[in-house]
Amino acid sequence: MKQLIIIVLLLFSFSVNAQKKGHRERIKALKVAFITEQLNLSEKESQDFWPVYNDYEEKISSIRHHDIRDLRKEIRDNLETMSDEQASALVEEYNRAENKMHTTRLAFAKKLSDILPPKKIIKLKIAEEDFKKKMFEEFKKRKKDRTN
Repeated sequence: MKQLIIIVLLLFSFSVNAQKKGHRERIKALKVAFITEQLNLSEKESQDFWPVYNDYEEKISSIRHHDIRDLRKEIRDNLETMSDEQASALVEEYNRAENKMHTTRLAFAKKLSDILPPKKIIKLKIAEEDFKKKMFEEFKKRKKDRTN
């Protein structure tokens, strides 16, 4: 009986992870299509842009979801009991993670300047913000639909 319960829990866990991964993949595909449309990339620009953009996104995501998320969890879990020295160390770590993100953004901007004209770089920034807004609005709409 225990084995059956463990198997069911494992299958459920794999199913949830697959759904999350599938959901992330769909959002990524929508973002790629949105940015492609907004920037109107030439074939050459597209070939050069997407590997650089995907690498940048992967690095930023890693910093956000590993470094910063772990620090936030540590802070949430231990804020009331941590010493000033521990808090100071966490502030330093958080600052390092933020600096890592900033350095990654600057390196990305430099690489972009070799691939895209300045106007398209500006359009990229606008397209990324517009996409985030659209996704947030869709999330709010779906959440509201679920509560009704």
